[in-house]
Amino acid sequence: MNIELINTGSELMLGRVLNTHQQWLCRRLADLGYVVTRQVAVADAGHDIKQATREALVRADLVITTGGLGPTSDDITRDLIAQLLGKKLYEDPTIVQHIEQFFTARKRPMPASTRVQAMVPEGAIVLANPNGTAPGLAMKVEDGKWKPGNCDPISPFSTLNSQPSTYPKWLIMLPGPPRELRPMFNDAVVPLLHRVLPIESEYVCRTLRTVGIGESQVADKIGGPLRAALAQGLDLGFCAHIGAVDVRLAAHGPQATQIVRAAEAVVREQVGPNIFAEDDDTLEAVVVRLLAARKQTLALAESCTGGAIAHRLTNVPGASAVLLASLVTYANETKQTFLDVASATLTAHGAVSEAVAREMAEGACRKTGADFALSVTGIAGPGGGSEAKPVGTVFIGLASPDETIVLKQFNPFDRETFKNVTGTQALECLRQQLVRRA
Repeated sequence: MNIELINTGSELMLGRVLNTHQQWLCRRLADLGYVVTRQVAVADAGHDIKQATREALVRADLVITTGGLGPTSDDITRDLIAQLLGKKLYEDPTIVQHIEQFFTARKRPMPASTRVQAMVPEGAIVLANPNGTAPGLAMKVEDGKWKPGNCDPISPFSTLNSQPSTYPKWLIMLPGPPRELRPMFNDAVVPLLHRVLPIESEYVCRTLRTVGIGESQVADKIGGPLRAALAQGLDLGFCAHIGAVDVRLAAHGPQATQIVRAAEAVVREQVGPNIFAEDDDTLEAVVVRLLAARKQTLALAESCTGGAIAHRLTNVPGASAVLLASLVTYANETKQTFLDVASATLTAHGAVSEAVAREMAEGACRKTGADFALSVTGIAGPGGGSEAKPVGTVFIGLASPDETIVLKQFNPFDRETFKNVTGTQALECLRQQLVRRA
């Protein structure tokens, strides 16, 4: 099955907005067994949108567009595609009612321009949008017109990779805002795909998330032991993140479940201690769950990360049950005032040192009464380093009532990456301790 994704928006082409749709939709589709074969981004220009859609319809069984369904002058995707398919537009009274209720619920007047979002091409299925005003649209496309050679393609490349297909051809239009697109895809598009474009063979996908080990190390450890599974049809993939590596295990066919389960067992045997979660789970969510299950609490004493660890933890529902406090003690004076770091320690060792990380963690534990306290102190750069302590040096402390451990790490990255990697290392240090104490 050929699947193509068309992201529309001049802001994408100007670099003003990050194209998160490409990553999110490709991931969701792949997890369901629908692997995207091509994706493009085009500006909000009639010629570009028409050309991209015409070419995609020649090649693909499923075309998904994002953006261009709203009420402003640059929202032209719906009109252009209706024009391209030779479909008339009509106003759907149900959508008009939804738009009116949307504004009434927010005690705001309804701009007249928003009614354009109720225009629907003939034969289209309306995909409800409870989070906004622009509905999504799904259309079964007459296949004959879009076979290679029958549609006078604009681009000489439009017929590349176009093979005869047994699938019906579908086009789905989704709104641009992620908070509208994502729930619409999950709630409306996924059931539609299962109904009109079912996957012919079983598809199983499993992702094991690792931390504290590099991509090449993971590949070296599991590559040999997985040779048999690869020969049976295992699809093995790696995705490196900041400080972490995802291992993707997938297979098609009647033996897919057995192949993936066997491969997962091999990966766990080889790199088990480094696996912190499966699929879309996060390290911070794992830490919150482990603490909550033990009814234990955590305090943070952050310097170089500036509250980044607290930000990650407080993004997890239920974090309030375990996170007592986060102290961003950036200056030496605040380390002394709020964490009881000794002036003599700062003078003798400097703020970025094992001794200060230890006293920060112990002070946070003592001051808050938490079961655990994490501390971080380091040199994020680009200045401030020395031969003894180059930019990227960081110390991570973990205190509990019975012991304190301090790790020294070296993260020579830009400031944002430095903060993210350091936060991951700190959370993994705590996770390892919680697992060992289980």
